[in-house]
Amino acid sequence: MELTVQTFTVRKKFALKISRGTTAQTTNIWLRIREDGIEGWGEASPFSISGEKNANTPKLVTELQQLIPKLESFHPLQRQEIAETLNKTQVSSSLQAAIDMALHDWLGKKAGLPLWQLWGLNCDRIVPISVTVGISTPQKAIARVRDWQQAIDVKMLKLKVGNPEGIGADKAMLKAIRAECPQVRLTVDANGGWRFNDAVYMSHWLAELGVEYIEQPLPVTENSKLAALSSNSPLPIFIDESCFTSADIPQLATSVAGVNLKIMKTGGLTEAIRAINIAKACGLKIMFGCYSDSSLANTAMSHLAPLADYLDLDSHLNLIDDPFRGAIIEAGRLLPNNLAGLGVEYRADS
Repeated sequence: MELTVQTFTVRKKFALKISRGTTAQTTNIWLRIREDGIEGWGEASPFSISGEKNANTPKLVTELQQLIPKLESFHPLQRQEIAETLNKTQVSSSLQAAIDMALHDWLGKKAGLPLWQLWGLNCDRIVPISVTVGISTPQKAIARVRDWQQAIDVKMLKLKVGNPEGIGADKAMLKAIRAECPQVRLTVDANGGWRFNDAVYMSHWLAELGVEYIEQPLPVTENSKLAALSSNSPLPIFIDESCFTSADIPQLATSVAGVNLKIMKTGGLTEAIRAINIAKACGLKIMFGCYSDSSLANTAMSHLAPLADYLDLDSHLNLIDDPFRGAIIEAGRLLPNNLAGLGVEYRADS
């Protein structure tokens, strides 16, 4: 199979500030796999939690170019052999995601069916997405919410907390948003930005505010405290940075209520399905999230959306120059279309 690599830069309409920093734009990778006159597409977007390989796009491109000669001899249907090669080479998870995405896209196009239909899923079960408001002042947070409301029928807001200025700043922003949107469902994501005692205190305060759950309240270095936090919190605790693949789930399953699965962390749709099944077997709730992903990666995850309890696939909606179009927004829900494979097209005007 023939592999083609191209980078593209996407800029955010609103820069996103979380507890670890602010992102205004990213350079992502567009991977195309061609065989039998069919082309499958995948995306790799950089992300950083603790300085892992996935954080640097030039290094990802170099890694992918070195990997291509090892993959060119395979046919897209040789998925087991390809997976063994990727595991043996210890490929970065975001590159694994791009390759796995492209192989699924190719397969769906070969079969002439969208992936959700190949998997036998029911898109009527897809829940509304949440849209994200980054750490900011109360006034700027309200302005961001109002912009979201102009763009989409907002059913749920994910509010980033863990403000470096302390939980007082978090509370001020949250109170302002609740006053602005008394009926909208709220969740919060600290991205590991709280200390244990603050997390316990905030869990009770947030419960009174009507928040539904707390995502990644503690840093990944404090996973051992998650069970104690859960037992002291009136709200469910979800993990994100603490869980990459299915292998991470069993050891944390008794400590939390849910997991946030992202295609760049899992390394593709194949591992995402495995993680979903293990999480459900452990009695955990499932959330899908994203990094600075375009419509390409978010559309890929939308095909698995009928299996998720919560969806945070909104990154492409905050891009000024998304080069792709795929899944559609309808009544606050992100729905895959009926085109074969991923159902993603290149924008002629991009």
